[in-house]
Amino acid sequence: MNKITAEHLQRSACVYVRQSTPDQLVHNRESQRRQYALADRARQLGWMAVEIIDDDLGRSGGGIARPGFERLLAAICDARVGAVLAIEASRLARNGRDWHTLIQFCGLVGTIIVDEDGIYDPRHPNDRLLLGMKGTMSELELSLFRQRSQEALRQKARRGALVLGVAAGYVKVGRDRIEKSPDRRVQEAIGLVVEKFAELKSARQVHIWLRDEGIELPVKSRRGEAHGIVWRLPAYNIVHGILTNPIYAGAYAFGRTISKVSVVDGRKHIRRGVHKPMAEWDVLIKDHHVGYIAWD
Repeated sequence: MNKITAEHLQRSACVYVRQSTPDQLVHNRESQRRQYALADRARQLGWMAVEIIDDDLGRSGGGIARPGFERLLAAICDARVGAVLAIEASRLARNGRDWHTLIQFCGLVGTIIVDEDGIYDPRHPNDRLLLGMKGTMSELELSLFRQRSQEALRQKARRGALVLGVAAGYVKVGRDRIEKSPDRRVQEAIGLVVEKFAELKSARQVHIWLRDEGIELPVKSRRGEAHGIVWRLPAYNIVHGILTNPIYAGAYAFGRTISKVSVVDGRKHIRRGVHKPMAEWDVLIKDHHVGYIAWD
């Protein structure tokens, strides 16, 4: 049975394009090409009006706000869309809420869904069942992927070998070691902060003294680790970070913060960088490297 009717062709076809992270945009161009090529497939199937929705490039499909997806749903509800095209279910959604909302709306207004495997009409029970299974498998796949990747990171961290970035005053050696920066000016600047804190007993007073004396501190470049450090008059958080980051006491720490999830306006909201008590850190290895201050 031909699932594409004249009514479908009178509406537009929407090609939904999404990649999960900014890194994928740079290094996985083939996925982009495959997704954009669906516009040609829509024309081959008979559509004259084809719209590409790519507002969500670099956005996760796991429930965060996606303006492109919201625009797609609005167009479907207005009965302006005859078909939604995506290379697979995971491009459209990675959580059951969004996926089943899409299926429900498409079923109500008679919009079909097209992926690389076939054409589905959500009004047909068998197609609706198959689409539901595709969404469930996509959600499960994401959950398993996160679980495996997080456990791999934890295993490496337990050895003190997971070095994602280094604080100012240290350099990365190889892929899993850090050492003090060989730059004497950097070493002396960090040492000065520690010495003044021993004298003044207050991070706030150290900050004020550094600013009054016009003394700059090394900070990581905002353009990324590859750009090294820059020198500037310190903000308070820079001074506080030097005096509280365990890396400066020669310790390796992992899992000092967590992300807390809440629901805001019906959408998942993630608050990252929430600090945990030291007793709850995932990993703490003292005497891991040479420090600027003793652990005590």
